[in-house]
Amino acid sequence: MRQLTSLDAQFLGVETSRTYGHVGGLAVYDPSTAPGGTIEIGDVCRMVSERLHMLPPFRWRLVEVPFGIDLPYWVEDPAFDLDFHIRESAVPPPGDDRRLAETVARIFARPLDRSRPLWELYLIQGLEGGRVAMLTKLHHSMVDGVSGNEILGVLLDSSPEGKELPPKPAGEPGERVPGDLEMLGRGLLGVPRQPLRALRSLPSALPNLTDLPGANAFPVVPRLASVLSRARGDDPTVLEVTTARPPKTSFNGRVGPHRRFAFGSLSLDTVKRLKNELGITVNDVVVALCATAVRGWLLERDELPDEPLVAMIPVSVRTEEEAGTYGNRISTMIVPIPTNVADPRERLMRAHEYLLGAKDRHSALPADLLTDATSFIPPAVAARAARTTMDILGRTRPPLNLVISNVPGPREPLYCAGALLLAHYPVSVVIDGVGLNMTVMSYRDHLDFGIIADRDQVDDAWALMDRTAAALDELETAVCGKRATAAKGRRPSARTPA
Repeated sequence: MRQLTSLDAQFLGVETSRTYGHVGGLAVYDPSTAPGGTIEIGDVCRMVSERLHMLPPFRWRLVEVPFGIDLPYWVEDPAFDLDFHIRESAVPPPGDDRRLAETVARIFARPLDRSRPLWELYLIQGLEGGRVAMLTKLHHSMVDGVSGNEILGVLLDSSPEGKELPPKPAGEPGERVPGDLEMLGRGLLGVPRQPLRALRSLPSALPNLTDLPGANAFPVVPRLASVLSRARGDDPTVLEVTTARPPKTSFNGRVGPHRRFAFGSLSLDTVKRLKNELGITVNDVVVALCATAVRGWLLERDELPDEPLVAMIPVSVRTEEEAGTYGNRISTMIVPIPTNVADPRERLMRAHEYLLGAKDRHSALPADLLTDATSFIPPAVAARAARTTMDILGRTRPPLNLVISNVPGPREPLYCAGALLLAHYPVSVVIDGVGLNMTVMSYRDHLDFGIIADRDQVDDAWALMDRTAAALDELETAVCGKRATAAKGRRPSARTPA
């Protein structure tokens, strides 16, 4: 058995009938490289079955402690049923990207069954051009972005022929699932440790409250931070940045149960050309692209605020020694983004400056800040506290406007059951108060964007994707000149690469 951390359990606690805790990805494949030129559901089941011993979270089943008096546990499911988790779907004709995105949005709006391991994989047929797609749903309580990529690395191969797999361990997989009485005993034994866990986290969490996502929605937090900051002699301008409240937009209310999803690929080489020209980073350019797209989307609707929007950018704090441990090892940066800057070049440089300041601030924070902060909350009330916080964020001025995440991916071609991976679009999560998430993953020579939004708050997610593609043109023209843009001919697509 393996007990969840307080941070892992928070991703379970935030779930309601409108908010889900799973994340995943939409992988699009060319099956012509696979044996027989096709991928069927049997091929996927066989491939996953052969690798299950390399994918421990795929067999983890949640076991709750009665009355929630302690954090829940993972147990290896002795009645694991692979056929339940791998499913098949299809996109209606003509199988274009918009119909695929609608299918993904509907599948993703369904919660995972907590009585079974918290993942699903969908093989989606019927795409135009003979392509197929695979949609994965993994609960965030099991994996973060880095450990999710580790799972992807197990499922994918560097050649159509596959790879040599380590032998399966001897013995039957699975553990005995403890009963409620036994779990109650475990929980009672764990109660005395809870105050000690909170006291250990106090020195790192309390001075850094304003850096916690959502903390500034509670008026007492900035005031407490101000007192602590003055006592430490901190720079007051830093406090102004970390306690500032962003403007409210149409995607900063209570989310509904339904989502919109859009996706597309942009040229990584073009992004790197901008990076090299200005001496900045790929992440700077990605944030500027997202800021430009959101700026244009808000301008079109006559609701662009005068102040910059504020984004949350997840950051992995997983060390090399923690590889393969799964769970969550993450932190966050709360960063203004230059949606209020009209000039494209200045907008790009302002994004660089904002991120540079955020990195300096973040480097001074404890790596375990999120885990330490959640350790303050007794497990018996953690779920209710998480849902109450989300509800407050949806009804008040938000502590942030959107999530932007950039995940580095492989540069070499990858294959699944012999089929060539064309692109991998992240599918992330939105919550009350933050109804827009723009996540990016690099693969080969392109950046794959996945944009997910609350269906009632964002009327057209594809407009955001198209504006992101147009933003790359705008920034390249501003930095490199019109001749560089014209010389390349056809622009990178905001759809799946061929």
